[in-house]
Amino acid sequence: MASPGRDRSRRGLRDGRRWLEPLRKRRRYASGGNRRRTISVATGCAIRALVVACVLSVCPFGSVPLTGQEEAPDVPEGALFLLLPVGARAISLGRAMTAMEGREAVFWNPAGLRAQDGTEIVFYRGDNVAGEGTTVSLVRSQENWLQLGFSYHLNDVGDQDLTDERGNHIGRLSTRNHLGIATVAGRLGRLAVGANLKVVRFQIECRGASCPDVGSSSSSFAVDLGVSGTPVRSLRLAAMVAHVGGNRRVGETEERERLPGRLRVAAALDVTGLFDAEDAVTGVLAVELQERLADLGNAELYVGSEVAVGREDALAIRAGYVIGDQARAGARVGLGLSYDRVDLSIAKSLATSAVRIGTEPVHVTFSVGF
Repeated sequence: MASPGRDRSRRGLRDGRRWLEPLRKRRRYASGGNRRRTISVATGCAIRALVVACVLSVCPFGSVPLTGQEEAPDVPEGALFLLLPVGARAISLGRAMTAMEGREAVFWNPAGLRAQDGTEIVFYRGDNVAGEGTTVSLVRSQENWLQLGFSYHLNDVGDQDLTDERGNHIGRLSTRNHLGIATVAGRLGRLAVGANLKVVRFQIECRGASCPDVGSSSSSFAVDLGVSGTPVRSLRLAAMVAHVGGNRRVGETEERERLPGRLRVAAALDVTGLFDAEDAVTGVLAVELQERLADLGNAELYVGSEVAVGREDALAIRAGYVIGDQARAGARVGLGLSYDRVDLSIAKSLATSAVRIGTEPVHVTFSVGF
């Protein structure tokens, strides 16, 4: 009889290989003074912020198993690229984003866009296990009562040269996943509410004079619905359903796959009171639980923390941890820098992937407000 540890390892490898399904399909075809003073806060304050970030998010949660994790069945799903994290801040927080507010909420809980003020253009670039991700978003606040967002995300799985039986080049096969998102957020009583309408397109095509007839494409629609509220001053609670839609057709066949619907509940605790008010330091601790809509009991836990030094111009230190997902479990870290109307965030996963060779890449988000 195989040991439980060996079974978990095998399940982790199976889960990791599911992220490479598109690749397998492809292979089958062959202000001046104040700003300077804010950024140059005492070194001791920055060190204290880093220590708190690590302690809050990584140290207490080394490898806590979740109930139901051992018996979770392998439920087949399609369009798994929708589960890939988008945004450097989200990655560095260990995906614990449902209760967080800000520009990256358009890819997580749309209700979090309610805190958006003004207009921003956001660019994201990152390399995931299932391809390279490139994103551009425009988010805008309408008279502070309605927030709108329009986003496009490209997941480039990559290209592969095709050859005939004699080794002659006959074309190049490319696989691309496209995602368009329209976001709206507002307030309903004391609650922030939001919705995403998504258009998902899957495309495999061959370029070349002698390409075989191997191209295919299909489209699908999905929605995200989210809500958040603050029952007490320092605590924000949130919940949402993500990637809800009909079954999608696989290529030109009659085979169908369901979208990876998810249920997420989360809480974010403001821990600014742990710091001296004169140091202009703020902090937040976020915890999130994610379940498959079609298979409740297969839980994943995300924990993240963020400590920022400064007010208008700030340096943020972030750390997070993913628990319960054998293919992605591990720590993440990141930094954020805000100066005037420009914001730059970087993130890196410290987790060891069963399907990636080499180190994890750096993810970058850059935004400009106007």
